[in-house]
Order: sequence, then C-alpha cells, then structure tokens
Amino acid sequence: MLAVPLGSTEQHGPHLPLDTDTRIARALTDGLAARVAGVLAAPALAYGASGEHAGFPGTLSLGSRVLALALVELTRSADATASGVVFVNGHGGNASALREAVTLLRSEGRRVLAWAPRSALAARVGVPSGDTDLHAGRVETSLMLHLASDLVRLDRAVAGPSPTLAELVRRGVRPLSPSGVLGDPSGASPAEGALIFHAYVDDLVAAVLRWDETRRDENRREETR
Repeated sequence: MLAVPLGSTEQHGPHLPLDTDTRIARALTDGLAARVAGVLAAPALAYGASGEHAGFPGTLSLGSRVLALALVELTRSADATASGVVFVNGHGGNASALREAVTLLRSEGRRVLAWAPRSALAARVGVPSGDTDLHAGRVETSLMLHLASDLVRLDRAVAGPSPTLAELVRRGVRPLSPSGVLGDPSGASPAEGALIFHAYVDDLVAAVLRWDETRRDENRREETR
C-alpha cells in the first residue's frame, strides 16, 4: 500500500514556513507507515491548489484541475505494484482536486483513499474548535512547534480574523487578512502540538485499517465464488 503526503507551498503568516502543510502531511504519513505493516510512505507532493492564497510572496499553486490530473496519473502509475493508494492531505485547498481524482479513479476500479484531519480531532484533545482556525492559527502553530520548532518564529506571530470556510472560499485570504493568518496562534505549544499530532495519526491509522479490511473482505468473497 502506497501512502502519499499532499501538501502545499504557500504563505503561513509571518511566523510559519511556506512548507507547513507539506511537513505536517509528511509527518502524518510517516506515522502511518510506522504503525501499519505494508504501508510505504512516498515522497510528498509539495505543490497543491493554493489559489486562495494568491498575492502573498512564496505562494506557488498548481490549481485544482492540474492537481487532480496529477493525482490520477500518479495513482495509475502505482496500480501495478501497490494494493492501494492513500492520499494524506495536509492542505484544505486540495480537497476539490482530491474529490475529483478519487471519483474518477474509483470509477476505473482502482483502490484509493483520501484522508484529511478534521477540526473535531483537535477539539477532542482540548484545543478550541478549528472551524474558524483555518490557516496559520493555533492548531498549525502547535503542530509545527511539535514537529519543527526551530522553524517557528513566535515573536512574529499575530492574530488574524476568524472567517467561516465559505467566506474564505468566496473571498480568498488576502482580502480577509493582510498578515495571512486566519485564527489566533496564541496559546500554541509543543505539548499541545503533540496531542493534536497523535490524535491525527490515530484517526488516519483507523481509517486505513478499516479501508484495508474492506479490501480483504472483498477478496475473500471473490475467492468463495
């Protein structure tokens, strides 16, 4: 089974690196591979669909259509050697491309799973709801303090507005937040980041095990026909 981290290269406020999403996705994928036998962690795809972050220096985007095509071709190329492909998504802007790619790939009979962290998981470990902590706020700052604290510049962290996801999609980041932050990084800590990270890995592992068991059940049914 091949697990592919999906990230982005985009601004993350004045205090987090451009590859924040990619680093988080890669770490989660490595966590999955360490806990589930037979999972091979692929190199991360570090460019995603980041059009909503246009206008900030450092942001590079493939766009949803190109990303969807890339995911389709990547999965097709792995089909001969992998029992399935798991996409571990670290960037919300990739969601549309993922849905499009997964729909097409499954229609072709290919086994593919898309996973992304849910805001409820952070809330479950005591972090304020992530529904309006959309970008470079407390959750991502805590995760990066846990994973790569030397890259976090807390002295530059600022609070930004907390729009809804619908408003972010409609308007983009720059009109909402000159700093690029959507949420409030204050209160972030390495300890909190560890709790969030392990909650994410637990959820990812459980999702992959359920998905793989479904495959095994299908194979057993085929064998008994």
